[in-house]
Amino acid sequence: MKEERLTGVKIGVVLTGSHCTMDAARQQVVKLKEAGAIIYPVLSYTVDRTDNRFYQAAELKQFLNQVTDQPIINTITGAEPIGPGRWLDLLLVMPATGNTIAKLANGIVDTPALMAIKAHLRNQGPVVIAISTNDALGINARNLGALLNMKNIYFVPFRQDDPFLKSNSLNANLNQVVDTAVCALQGKQIQPLLLGTL
Repeated sequence: MKEERLTGVKIGVVLTGSHCTMDAARQQVVKLKEAGAIIYPVLSYTVDRTDNRFYQAAELKQFLNQVTDQPIINTITGAEPIGPGRWLDLLLVMPATGNTIAKLANGIVDTPALMAIKAHLRNQGPVVIAISTNDALGINARNLGALLNMKNIYFVPFRQDDPFLKSNSLNANLNQVVDTAVCALQGKQIQPLLLGTL
């Protein structure tokens, strides 16, 4: 029998355009469901509309419909009621691109993903970020630093995924998504946050 540590917890899962990470993210959506979560999928414009070598947008949406049993949120107006309606207990951004973290750190809301985050933070709810970007330790480092110090923001532990060929790149260990969510619901940042290289 599976341990259901998230039974009845309403989690918004925001998928943004780190396309190469999407298969691993899909696996974690299944694990969240197995842990008992009620999942509300939110797609950035890029994920909603872009076919690529890693997945087809229509197939991804079919998967989300089957696993979550909830309608997909893929517009700004669709995401806005998350706040006033108090739909969620926790919001998970997985994967979170450099573009998304940069806009979040600077208060820019121009996609369904960012509106969902803004709407949930309005209620002082926990937001968990699973970073996946090639520029986290480069031009985006200041934005990462800002979010690390922001109230109600929690991170899935991350590491340099290829320190010699992509020295600025960071990827979250998605196998720690459920554990991170459990901690965030308790107002705690899971530790250690920084992981060694593979």
